[in-house]
Amino acid sequence: MSFADLHIHSIYSHDGTSSIPAILKYVVENTNLDVIAITDHNTTSGNQEAVELGPLYGIDVIPGCEVSTSEGHLLALYIKETPPARLSLVETALTIAEQGGLCIPAHPTAKGTSSVTFETIQQALEVPGVAEVLVGIEAVNGGLVLTRRNASVEVRSRELPLAQCGNSDSHVLATIGQSSTEFVGKTAEDLRKALIAHETIPHKGKGLDGVGVLGAYLPRYLLRKLGWTEWNAHPNLPMTLVRMDQALSELKS
Repeated sequence: MSFADLHIHSIYSHDGTSSIPAILKYVVENTNLDVIAITDHNTTSGNQEAVELGPLYGIDVIPGCEVSTSEGHLLALYIKETPPARLSLVETALTIAEQGGLCIPAHPTAKGTSSVTFETIQQALEVPGVAEVLVGIEAVNGGLVLTRRNASVEVRSRELPLAQCGNSDSHVLATIGQSSTEFVGKTAEDLRKALIAHETIPHKGKGLDGVGVLGAYLPRYLLRKLGWTEWNAHPNLPMTLVRMDQALSELKS
């Protein structure tokens, strides 16, 4: 059995705090994850770098993003291009299907966020073609302060014919892997098969509580606002702080 975290934000998100190399370095040294997905808000800008650097760190990376649909946030996985924002859940899912991707509603019904309701998900699954691409649901979210104790989300998620997923929704290194998805196999392709077959197990994290999440995030977000981010030049080198523009130019070079 292996573990994945399918909801991680980098500095390509407006509220992410870590560079992609730093994320990969942290995953290798501090988690039991075998597969991760980079899911920045409405962009796939960092996906190519993440997929290319993944083997260097020994991590399988799924290209993705967190799409803002008109009905809430949706994780798009195994994609090549950023899906258009502000379409309906059904329209977005079908757009993702056109490029061979899969999708998972993020933090359903979460307060204080743009989240899809269970009723909307159920209605979408009844539309021809949607169930083939909308294959999972984020039953456990380890990164949102107000949903860490929301047991009703787990219960209602099990009522749907979907793969049950656990993700960190991480915007800072310290929360990566706090919740995860267990699957049979080892690779991103193995995980894809498990999602389609609805054969995954969500795991709750045992790390930071809501206050801890904020305590870890706010100092790093302040550093980002000041123009700094965590960076790693090579798997064998230590983590450092660099200017944001340097981190972004390194990724694009």
